[in-house]
Amino acid sequence: MATSGPNADGGAAAAAAPKNSWPELVGKSSEEAKKKIKEDKPGADVQVVPADAFVTLDYRTGRVRVFVDSDDKVARAPQIG
Repeated sequence: MATSGPNADGGAAAAAAPKNSWPELVGKSSEEAKKKIKEDKPGADVQVVPADAFVTLDYRTGRVRVFVDSDDKVARAPQIG
């Protein structure tokens, strides 16, 4: 018997999609951000850097940079790269 609606197979596939950014972490501490990112993407190379730091522009699928302000709060949404 086929199902339809929000619990159909399409919803399950969308929920399984890997995350590539964490906008919900803006304003959180760097430690909270690192913990959440590691839960969502085990093995990620999570780098905490000052918001005004110069960083390389190379794209790495295993790296997530967490840009923090002077109070160690996430300044912008961390993302893979």
